[in-house]
Amino acid sequence: MSSTKNVVVVGHGMVGHRFVEALRARDDAGVWRITVLAEESDAAYDRVGLTGYTEHWDRTLIALAGNDYRGDDLVELRLNQRVTAVDRAARTVTTADGTAFGYDTLVLATGSYAFVPPVPGRDLPQCHVYRTLDDLDAIRAGAQAAITTKTPVGVVIGGGLLGLEAANALRAFGLDTHILEMSPHLMAAQLDEAGGAVLNRMVRGLGINVHTGVSTESIKPAQRNQPLRRSRANDAVRVTLNDGTSIDAGVVVFAAGVRPRDELAREAGLDVAQRGGVLTDLSCVTSDPSIYAVGEVAAIEGRCYGLVGPGYTSAEVVADRLLGGSAEFPEADMSTKLKLLGVDVASFGDAKGHTPNSLEVVVNDPVKQTYAKLVLSDDAKTLLGGILVGDASAYGVLRPMVASELPGDPLSLIAPAPEGSGASALGVGALPDIAQICSCNNVTKGDLKEAICGGCTDVPGLKKCTLAGTSCGSCVPLLKQLLESEGVEQSKSLCEHFSQSRAELFEIVSATEIRTFSGLLERFGKGRGCDICKPVVASILASTSSDHILDGEQAALQDSNDHFLANIQRNGSYSVVPRVPGGDIKPEHLILIGEIAKDFGLYTKITGGQRIDMFGATVDQLPEIWRRLVEGGMESGQAYGKSLRTVKSCVGSDWCRYGQQDSVQMAINLELRYRGLRAPHKVKMGVSGCARECAEARSKDVGVIATETGWNLYVAGNGGMTPKHAQLLAGDLDDETLIRYIDRFLMFYIRTADRLQRTAPWLEALQGGLDHLREVVCGDSLGLAGEFEAAMERHVEGYACEWKGVLQDPDKLSRFVSFVNAPDVPDPTVTFTENAGRKVPTPIGMPTVRPLQETS
Repeated sequence: MSSTKNVVVVGHGMVGHRFVEALRARDDAGVWRITVLAEESDAAYDRVGLTGYTEHWDRTLIALAGNDYRGDDLVELRLNQRVTAVDRAARTVTTADGTAFGYDTLVLATGSYAFVPPVPGRDLPQCHVYRTLDDLDAIRAGAQAAITTKTPVGVVIGGGLLGLEAANALRAFGLDTHILEMSPHLMAAQLDEAGGAVLNRMVRGLGINVHTGVSTESIKPAQRNQPLRRSRANDAVRVTLNDGTSIDAGVVVFAAGVRPRDELAREAGLDVAQRGGVLTDLSCVTSDPSIYAVGEVAAIEGRCYGLVGPGYTSAEVVADRLLGGSAEFPEADMSTKLKLLGVDVASFGDAKGHTPNSLEVVVNDPVKQTYAKLVLSDDAKTLLGGILVGDASAYGVLRPMVASELPGDPLSLIAPAPEGSGASALGVGALPDIAQICSCNNVTKGDLKEAICGGCTDVPGLKKCTLAGTSCGSCVPLLKQLLESEGVEQSKSLCEHFSQSRAELFEIVSATEIRTFSGLLERFGKGRGCDICKPVVASILASTSSDHILDGEQAALQDSNDHFLANIQRNGSYSVVPRVPGGDIKPEHLILIGEIAKDFGLYTKITGGQRIDMFGATVDQLPEIWRRLVEGGMESGQAYGKSLRTVKSCVGSDWCRYGQQDSVQMAINLELRYRGLRAPHKVKMGVSGCARECAEARSKDVGVIATETGWNLYVAGNGGMTPKHAQLLAGDLDDETLIRYIDRFLMFYIRTADRLQRTAPWLEALQGGLDHLREVVCGDSLGLAGEFEAAMERHVEGYACEWKGVLQDPDKLSRFVSFVNAPDVPDPTVTFTENAGRKVPTPIGMPTVRPLQETS
């Protein structure tokens, strides 16, 4: 007679899957046979990364590894099996189709459901919850219907973690998005008032409408003059708020929190906690000794935990108990880290300072939109918790330090180091071995060091060996830091499909006859490629030849801007930017731009780069606009590409009484020489005719400033989030030497920079820094100067206007339609409004906000 016992797992989410993995990993003798009953049609998937599904709509990419248990005879997974009853006396569970399964031990991993507050109208077809893959499919269908019916507005009720995820999804669907939150700020459960205020500003700055301190009173069909008509899924609804305003929307998503799915336990007579959840002790056993509860449904000593980390811990505890162990649930780590909408947010430990006599150290920078707070013990030596908003780069090191004595001044841990001070941030090396690096899987620094000593030499190896970084992924940067601190050389692979770095791939392409992504992948890579390597290879191919970027296979590698040779704007329209070298423009070209803008109803603006942008063109209008520009003698300004954008100039010695050199002509020469030059990132230049610096050359990637005897050359200055002044590379250069040095600098950068790395961070990362760069460019220390200059000459000789190439090729022209199956139909979702007399884009539809008393 077999001694194998049966454990039935109800639910196959992340925690249910973790329990199965943990039990099978420890059960060497095969004591337990496992039956998993899953309500959903999908096996366990990464619910933490649910928003990622909206980027690819491929369910296989979000599936958890090994979720089908293929080849394991002791695990049986049954999908679409909703359990409807538990018979504790008979030790059986019954599914909706009447099938009964016997158990020796039952593990409830039913998770939670999305809470929908009792708002009138919550059952309308436009209303959804944000919980499963099927939910996201339904929301996407609703968004498409809303855009079609010209009510492309989405409302998210709830401004916590789920609410921000849902808002991110709605924005990705092309909806103008509103977040409604009852608390004074977003993520009220994790952030204090000051941190929440920073987050509110940042989210609003991204074009999302944030309404705080409000509640939803009702949701009704927007057509009030037809009160008896039943609302259909593609109708607009009016969301009425308690402040007397309303929002007409096509999609409403409830993200107001979750509640434990404890209905099975209640019906079976198990004890439940006062606020819901199956009541368990620290061993996760319920009031029935043969039934355990894990994850969000478990109320461990009366408390439910809504994070995956504590859920995994509960799964490990039960697996240990079933094999005779004595594990107990420890104090849970409730740390959270979020990066959605491009915003970093993190909280850890006693983030709000509830500990008596605790102290707070705060750095609040409203200009850079960052907020950092550390909560300390009353003697200021022990870290209790903290909050990071805007920049959460310190989270990985700070979170493991909770309850530990700090290694130095608390302020130094969160205050930015002075520029040029050479100060380095606190690293993983400062952590003790007992510090928990991965809270999701309870992996310490000591565990990771042991794995490194055992032969793990890269991040994937550490993840496989220790499970660190396999859940939420927030600790992955620390894994790399730890490998480096332990002296293990790291791979510089571009991605999982290419083991080479970008610089190595550049050399391969330059040295071979390979001119296609598929050819490069076949010989030097593996798999099908991804969103990382495809545009990188496309850039390299463009940098090493004069082929049109939309020729053949290359067209499929481009991002949306390069795909249509125009910058996409917030409402789905595009901008048209003809080149104006050095800001020097002929009257007939000014007239031509004005006529085109008037004929097509485009908004015009003179930019900081001294050219004129025309905004508001639809995809189908682009070819005709550019046909007129090209016929009028103008060419593409490359505003859409990772390439040279502009060369800004002052008026120079021709007009200015202070001018020392002809800066206008030099700017024209440089722009015509480097136009169309593809690079790892955009490149901007400036030429000033004297030290008064009217062209702001020292904020550019290449800055040229006139002197009495020639030109000073400055390099690696960038604007953006972290502005950097360019640094002097060489002084008093004649025209020929100046251009020769710029050739060398640009080609050295293009060959060696990482993907999407601008010149300022590239120079900072360059071993030897500016001195080494000067040796390479001015002293030819690598012996590559001739090769750099020859490569630039090939680019100059092979340059051709990309839009002119499109106009001459019917195949390329055929892609410029709004709808492939209806090429003559313009995109109806591209709309505009007026603001202070200016034409501005409607961000995929503007909401209709009316006073409550208004009727229609």
